[in-house]
Amino acid sequence: MIKSLRVLAQLDFPSKTIRLWDGSGGLFIDLDGNIWRPCVLTESALDQIELAINAEAFTLSLALSGIDPELSNVIWSDYQDGEVIGTRVRILIQDCDEYDQPVGSPDIKFTGTIDDIIFDDAAANDQILSTITVEITNRFTLRTLTNGAVLSDVDQKARSKVLNPSAPPDRFCERIPLQIDNTIRWPNW
Repeated sequence: MIKSLRVLAQLDFPSKTIRLWDGSGGLFIDLDGNIWRPCVLTESALDQIELAINAEAFTLSLALSGIDPELSNVIWSDYQDGEVIGTRVRILIQDCDEYDQPVGSPDIKFTGTIDDIIFDDAAANDQILSTITVEITNRFTLRTLTNGAVLSDVDQKARSKVLNPSAPPDRFCERIPLQIDNTIRWPNW
């Protein structure tokens, strides 16, 4: 019986896969033996995740704080090497029982790639608190054209490939900007 949910974030950096869960209760070990480390997601981050999962937002701004120094150093090192942009990020939901143990495999709810990463360090008492904000885009991110119009041919091509795999790629979103100056008369008799 499912009693609780865990929000999991997996960031596949080139040097190491980082697995985080929203909480502060120590390590979380899934059924495959993967170790998920705690982090603190702000309330706005949870709202952003909900919007991304519900397909109401095509980008996700994920603010992570409370990350241990080892993971923070891995992220910083990959950032310095210029290998962070394009890193895959997945948001998963894990069902748990009354003892907060995983029930089944987690469901992948959002997949995207890192578009930008922002580091913010603040000193408090005798320690440094790091917050890392990861800007994530998915394949449905809209492209801005030079004329200011916004279209996405990626989602249209992906959809047409699934619906009609033997046909050539759909070029609808490439052709529409060409029609911007044309007049449409209706009915056309």
